[in-house]
Amino acid sequence: MKPDAKSTIETGKAILGIEFGSTRIKAVLIDQKNKPIAQGSHTWENQLVDGLWTYSVEEIWHGVQDCYADLRLNVKNLYNVEIETLAAIGVSAMMHGYMAFNKKEELLVPFRTWRNTHTGKAAAALSELFVYNIPLRWSISHLYQAILDNEAHVKEIDYLTTLAGYIHWQMTGQKVLGIGDASGMLPIDPVTKNYSAEMVAKFDQLITPQGYSWKLLEILPKVLSAGENAGVLTVEGAQKLDVSGNLKAGILVCPPEGDAGTGMVATNAVKQRTGNVSAGTSSFSMIVLEKDLSKPYEVIDMVTTPDGSPVAMVHCNNCTSDLNAWINLFKEYQELLGIPVDMNEVYGKLYNHALTGNADCGGLISYNYISGEPVMGFADGRPMFVRSPNDKFTLANFMRTHLYASVGVLKIGNDILFKEERIKVDRITGHGGLFKTKNVGQKVLAAALNSPISVMETAGEGGAWGIALLGSYLVNNEKNLPLAAFLDEQVFGGDAGVEISPTLEDVEGFNRYIENYKAALPIETAAVRFKK
Repeated sequence: MKPDAKSTIETGKAILGIEFGSTRIKAVLIDQKNKPIAQGSHTWENQLVDGLWTYSVEEIWHGVQDCYADLRLNVKNLYNVEIETLAAIGVSAMMHGYMAFNKKEELLVPFRTWRNTHTGKAAAALSELFVYNIPLRWSISHLYQAILDNEAHVKEIDYLTTLAGYIHWQMTGQKVLGIGDASGMLPIDPVTKNYSAEMVAKFDQLITPQGYSWKLLEILPKVLSAGENAGVLTVEGAQKLDVSGNLKAGILVCPPEGDAGTGMVATNAVKQRTGNVSAGTSSFSMIVLEKDLSKPYEVIDMVTTPDGSPVAMVHCNNCTSDLNAWINLFKEYQELLGIPVDMNEVYGKLYNHALTGNADCGGLISYNYISGEPVMGFADGRPMFVRSPNDKFTLANFMRTHLYASVGVLKIGNDILFKEERIKVDRITGHGGLFKTKNVGQKVLAAALNSPISVMETAGEGGAWGIALLGSYLVNNEKNLPLAAFLDEQVFGGDAGVEISPTLEDVEGFNRYIENYKAALPIETAAVRFKK
């Protein structure tokens, strides 16, 4: 007889995945068949403190505790049981960034997130030194920028990690990191599946004149691949997660991962010639490669899958935030008229109406740069809507241009992969907020990438489900399968989702839009120069 969800939780067979997204912390509980059976969440926002985007340590722990409490409440309401133990736990978070600690385990400076773009000088110098594209948001860029800026805390660093690595360390005592997240700290050697020894040596030599007491490898977390033992939940870790005191110590914890890696898992895109696009507050595409690219590209980051395969990543700081701001304007208008507001209906009506507009948006252009956009060379953001007197200024075109803008930068990066490097992909899967309104985000992305786009029913579960699946891979992989085979056989069972192919008219329209977009970039440059 198939065990029900209640007995799965009571017998400690459920698996917990927690993901720290940029606007939401989410917890998902799954059963032995890898199906979600309960969830919890906590909403939060980053803060701009002293010119840098951050989340406070207090907010990090309040957030995860509130999220876990919400999960407990959901389990109580659904099954009338308490979570006491689990088969496994996994933690995932926004990739990259900078969390530096001293020997007393004190955070030396506020957590610097992926969103910060002040590391340009360091990223450029390291890219030249390593002959490898080093993005602004990578931990090594943050570290070297702090060195270039003569920040006093650098000499005290005892440990440097990401947000996922920090939470895992506090829960287990283990200073480790999943290989996908680690590849956003420092480049990974695909043969050794560890940090590149050549680049570590070059960096240590570069900073020798500073006379620090540490070497790079001494302060970085140990790299682990999916399925490797990453420690167990300690008594202190259990108390930090579950303030009610019901959760017991001793639970296995899988290697912590970044949101890019868990997105790949949640969309079954860890196999070569597969890819996925995550589109929410920020957006990124991940294409799993069959071979290395012919040369480094400034707009393409080389990272890895959670089991160490090379991945070409295009990461855009901005996606739906500006689009959401415009939608909220229509919400205000509706409230002004005294009409009850259903946000799902507002999104649905406006998104679907956008599809009736001109394929090239009638000449309208939108730049969605709430924050800086490194792919386009902008350290600061100025969201902007641009039109000429003769453009076709309709509501449909207006909404369509904001949908196009949400994936426009992503298209520019991926055009390099598909047109210059001639990368072949069998399947690209979309997930994230952009795809909540059925078919619309899918059609827009298909036109942008000139590729069929699939969306799965489960894609809405997102990274929290993805990291829970990596927890399942740690404890339920009796056949000792590689990760891609485990996902195919044990999780997705051949389900590739619903696929939408682009139309020639939409592809040509998007290409015209992007040409206009590129031609008008000097307007954005001028706006960034203007300081209010």
